[in-house]
Amino acid sequence: MENRKGNASEITRLSTTAADGTSVCADVEGEGRIILILHPGMNTSKSYTQVAARLARRYRVIRLHRRQYRLDLKTAPLIGSPCTVAEEVDHVLAMVKAVGAPVLLFGHSSGGTVALEALAASPSSFAGGMIYEPALVLKSTDGLHLSGDRIESNGEVGEELLRMRQALMKGQPGTAIGMCTRVIAGLPSFVANPAGALAALIPAYRQLIPCQIDDLEAMERLGVRLDAYSKLNLPVTMVYGERSPDENLEMVAAVAEVLPRVERIELRGQGHTCHVRDPKKLAEVIETFAKGVFEEAP
Repeated sequence: MENRKGNASEITRLSTTAADGTSVCADVEGEGRIILILHPGMNTSKSYTQVAARLARRYRVIRLHRRQYRLDLKTAPLIGSPCTVAEEVDHVLAMVKAVGAPVLLFGHSSGGTVALEALAASPSSFAGGMIYEPALVLKSTDGLHLSGDRIESNGEVGEELLRMRQALMKGQPGTAIGMCTRVIAGLPSFVANPAGALAALIPAYRQLIPCQIDDLEAMERLGVRLDAYSKLNLPVTMVYGERSPDENLEMVAAVAEVLPRVERIELRGQGHTCHVRDPKKLAEVIETFAKGVFEEAP
């Protein structure tokens, strides 16, 4: 066990093992009913430190170190070694099994997609879910083809993934993440490219660039999953920022339209990064939903 001091309580490292033998680990703080947080892409669990500290005053908060962003599990971190969304879900379910109680699952961006898949895979493991602007594939495409571990594509996203991998192999992570930003956020090159170059200069972000590209590939491999979510009979709240891009809002709406038990919450004055810009506001939204869910749960 590794203990550290957080803003509100002691932070403890919790470890277990997934079905395939890989290690699963998370930071835990607080006492009470459990909220499990899955962080967004191009981040680690540290990005939710401030939100977790506020929630830990009333709940036991677990911040999972997502498998896709675990450098110690990467076989070729400079080039990329994506795990599947299903493998990420296995880590989520292993952690839930380790704590031995139904939890409220919160997921942000690609972490939101992993959360939806975990809810669909084992609904009895959860009291409910809260999804903040999931990263989804909404339309079927023939653009991404797989040949073993290689990508072969004539489609736009697949071609971009190939170019990203090539840039990583050439030692150009800034170029790679610039391309990735264009695909994910739809930003023009004159915005995405400088942002990518800046990210590559920051060591904490530079090492996550291959992981983010792996994450994009994993989302593309997953494909359209709205039908699976339509069978999810759990309380789920879809969270979105008032200032978020239209593409993000489209993804939120698509999921909300198929979920049987859904609520939508708009974060006024916020975009895709409320956990950084106003962690107090996001923590309050999560806490309000959690209170209602746990009052209903046995």
